[in-house]
Amino acid sequence: MPYSRIAITLPKDVLVSLDRRARELHRSRSGVIVDAVRAFLTGPSTVREPRPAYGGDDVGIARLDQLERDLAKSPAERLHAAEEAARLAARARRSPAGRRHQIIGFDSYEDFYEWKKANRG
Repeated sequence: MPYSRIAITLPKDVLVSLDRRARELHRSRSGVIVDAVRAFLTGPSTVREPRPAYGGDDVGIARLDQLERDLAKSPAERLHAAEEAARLAARARRSPAGRRHQIIGFDSYEDFYEWKKANRG
């Protein structure tokens, strides 16, 4: 493939960063610039992955449905629901039956044994 010699002007800070990145990649400055220009010319879809629109996945759809249901309520109804949720959360914190369970994983039996010795009591 024939190459042409051209001169371009870059800001000093960009040139320093470009050279640093080229060294990290074990590439020439020209090679990094050529790859960047090719990526630019082929369009943004090859540079960045497109993000799904809000509500495009199952979780987003469920959140959007919940938002629409909440917005259909009056402000008084929304306030009442928020107060009820706060009351339930406070009751769960005070309740001795609301004790949290803990699941711990260990890489080996020796790790478990060390943890067990340290946490007796």
